[in-house]
Amino acid sequence: MTIPQLLTGGPFPARANSLNLFRLLLAGLVLFAHAWYTAGEGVGPTIQGENLGGWAVAGFFVISGFLITTSRFTNSAGDFLVHRIARIFPAFIVCLVVMAFVFAPIAAIVERGTLAGFLTTPTTPLEFIWGNSGLKMRHYDISGTLTTVPYPSAWNGSLWTLYYEFLCYLIIWLLGSLAIVRRSPVVVAAVFVLSVIIHANIDFARRLGLNEDFVLLMRLLPYFMGGALVYYVIARFGLSPFVGIASLVVAAGLIATIPGWGGQLSAPFMAYGLLYLSTVVPQPRFIAKNDVSYGFYIYAWPMQQLLMLPVLSQYGMAVYIGVTAVLTAVLAYLSWILIERPVMRLAKGKPRPVRSKAVASV
Repeated sequence: MTIPQLLTGGPFPARANSLNLFRLLLAGLVLFAHAWYTAGEGVGPTIQGENLGGWAVAGFFVISGFLITTSRFTNSAGDFLVHRIARIFPAFIVCLVVMAFVFAPIAAIVERGTLAGFLTTPTTPLEFIWGNSGLKMRHYDISGTLTTVPYPSAWNGSLWTLYYEFLCYLIIWLLGSLAIVRRSPVVVAAVFVLSVIIHANIDFARRLGLNEDFVLLMRLLPYFMGGALVYYVIARFGLSPFVGIASLVVAAGLIATIPGWGGQLSAPFMAYGLLYLSTVVPQPRFIAKNDVSYGFYIYAWPMQQLLMLPVLSQYGMAVYIGVTAVLTAVLAYLSWILIERPVMRLAKGKPRPVRSKAVASV
């Protein structure tokens, strides 16, 4: 086999991949990592000072960078925005409502034995929903609940990343409007490199007065743009097994040898490697048809907090993680079939198939 043959391959299979499984595993890794926080057991296992949940989020962002860039270049600007809003916001808003009016009342009864003052105690349930409805998490507490758990007054420590993910969507949406970006990877590569440089010098950015929103965006943007950059590579050269394996090795090496920003620098290699693995690792048919990873991600933390009220972790971390994973999976599936899938079908103009005239008339 010649060197050009080693470095090139076929197109990324849009359907014959296991990205649903990979994203679900990443969401499960977030649940595992957060279990240590919610159980009051520290930060859990770390790599280069970052807990496993942080690395899972990095995996989410590199995969998202590739998929969202693909979507941007295969849809009109308007359709792209509609699809992104439909994918993120409805399930997010419903999750806020479930936390405010299902989980938090249960916590109030367990902790205080009454719902007296529940609707009027700051942060009120309605303010929790309204204040967070724009994806930017401004409130984590609801009506004075979760005061008895190891990680108090925080109903969802995972949702903060969605705001920055959507900002990344908007960045690629804007860049995709430029003709040069559709023709060449130069602009995307420049944004990637610039974001890595800024993150590597983030203390200097802080001294210039840039706030935590900027800091967090610069922490996550390199991963997304790394995935976006890989879109051009695969579109031009295809997906090579040799490059896929080599990319995983390079990514691991950069993470291991460069503290602080090695992960961000490794983003294109991480993206390419994960995309390659998704073409060789099989996934169950159920997961292929049901993308429950988003629901799993947004419901994991509140379920962990709810189950800390009876201090489920006293039975051991394995029991605590196992029970929360099962119950979170149930909520994730309900979110998928009741909210996410129907809304996405409407957004794409694909109404739910009608089985019979009787069903259609209901």
